[in-house]
Amino acid sequence: MTCTIQNVLTQDAARLTEALTLDFSGARIEVQSLLQHVLNVSRAYLLAHPERYLNDSEQTRYSELLQRRLRGEPVAYILGEREFFGLMFKVTPATLIPRPETELLVELALQRITWQQSCRVLDLGTGSGAIVLSIAHAQPDVEVVAVDASIEALAVARENAENLGINKVVFMQSDWYTALDTRHFDLIVSNPPYVAIDDPHLQQGDLRFEPPSALASGSDGLKDIRNIVDKAPAHLESGGWLLLEHGYGQAAQVRELVQQAGFKSVFSACDLAGIERVSGGRKL
Repeated sequence: MTCTIQNVLTQDAARLTEALTLDFSGARIEVQSLLQHVLNVSRAYLLAHPERYLNDSEQTRYSELLQRRLRGEPVAYILGEREFFGLMFKVTPATLIPRPETELLVELALQRITWQQSCRVLDLGTGSGAIVLSIAHAQPDVEVVAVDASIEALAVARENAENLGINKVVFMQSDWYTALDTRHFDLIVSNPPYVAIDDPHLQQGDLRFEPPSALASGSDGLKDIRNIVDKAPAHLESGGWLLLEHGYGQAAQVRELVQQAGFKSVFSACDLAGIERVSGGRKL
């Protein structure tokens, strides 16, 4: 059976909407992404050529990808990449999928390093490297260390650094601060696990396919954040900042933890949805 781009967009967006309980516009964007990958074309091309037919091999390849998505596998893992902060990053099931709301963490970090002559940045739990590499790409003079407990995730981050032409990042396998000895930094950033281990959302949607160690953190979701905050002062220079992404409804608790650790200028910032997404403070 022959299919046009328009047929595929309409019919399969409806199939995804029903199968995965997505909104139709989001499902349509996902179908567009699959088609762009198979046809090796831009989104603009799809919109300009709705009458274009897929040949047999294109239909076969597209159908394979669509079936994976219908089974719930995230588009980012199917395509092996995800855009973040204007850059393209390789992602695998060993890494968390970079999300738009995390771009706020990068923006806040850049606001705090642009005025410094030199700046040493630590990214805890780097995963694909999306946060730290976005910072390094925007501020090439920063000295950056990225750590992760997962060897597989670090391999992905290193590949992303190579693909982006960023060669001034030190990657280290470490369980948070354990391998850092007495190193000090001007800025610590992290998007750590912050979902409660028994949260039912972990068994829903894309989260089912992402590494549990990058998502869940204790009975209240704050186990790793407590650890990061508690040890941060020992690795920050005077005047250095700690910035943490966290979940919905956790901002007040995270601010309290940061204040109890002796930080000043404690704050929370909202993402584009108006949700307090990042909190942090400054070491005096």
